[in-house]
Amino acid sequence: MTMQSEELQPEEFGQAAQAVIAALQGQGPAEAAAAMADAGLFGICADEAQGGLGLPLAFAMPVVRVAGQMQLSYPLPEQIPASKALQGTEAGGQLLRGEKSLCVVMAAQAAGDWSGVARNGLQADYVLVQTDAGFALYDKAALRCQAEEMLDPEVPQLWVSTTGATPLLTLDAEQSQAFCADIKLLWAEYVNGLCAGALERTADYLQARVQFGRPLSAKQAVRHHLARMRLLLEASSAQAWRAQRADGCDAPREADSALAAALSQGAWVLEKAIHLHGGMGFTWELGLHRSLREHKKLDACLGAGALMRAVGADFIDRCEVTQ
Repeated sequence: MTMQSEELQPEEFGQAAQAVIAALQGQGPAEAAAAMADAGLFGICADEAQGGLGLPLAFAMPVVRVAGQMQLSYPLPEQIPASKALQGTEAGGQLLRGEKSLCVVMAAQAAGDWSGVARNGLQADYVLVQTDAGFALYDKAALRCQAEEMLDPEVPQLWVSTTGATPLLTLDAEQSQAFCADIKLLWAEYVNGLCAGALERTADYLQARVQFGRPLSAKQAVRHHLARMRLLLEASSAQAWRAQRADGCDAPREADSALAAALSQGAWVLEKAIHLHGGMGFTWELGLHRSLREHKKLDACLGAGALMRAVGADFIDRCEVTQ
């Protein structure tokens, strides 16, 4: 009997993840990883024979959304698909058990070597680097690394170069394609989670803050902003979930457009949430800026707008072919 036949629902995994992540407050990365591994969060999509749950990606989507909503500072969206892609290897087992963590470099560029930026790279033990032949796994200790604090002094990005390093293993073309599609959809829903958390905090604040005898949320102009934030969030999340289903020709859909939509619309939602909080919007006490920083770091990891430009160029090419 499979897990699906027992009528488990994806949203139940989101509720379970919420309880686990809430209990991680104040814990270090190692303790947090052990707790999430014990809860089975890393192995949602890994095969049951390898110690996972063998469930489709849809069961991981609510988990990473909750991680974004609760501003979890751990590479959970990276570790879930990596545990599946690397299953059967020593590294895959370590990721599944929470003994090691991993970051991903997507926007690697060829200049004699491969380099790029990874979010949450400082706490990672392994680095999965995208090359023209697919993904290659490296021990972080063998790579040239440098922390970049410009976007986030609390949790800096990590600039990584593979110069002179030998990969521990490589994923073949099929494995790389599957991993790439999975992580892009999980990143998209993670960004949607960041936006959902910011929208919830903003709505609560605007209902509690009273001016001239009425809560700010009673102002029509404010309601317009909240409605637009909700509309963009729902559209972005729907696109990420739709991308998991095959198209009318039974072919898999591209994940790029879902991730590009989440990043572009998420930027507006997060910046508007800070705007609607007025002068306190960017204070350390409120913490909304942490969601915006996570968004910006992920965008930088993908090439700072390069994904959106690639999606637009692909759309224009398709239009020219059909004319």
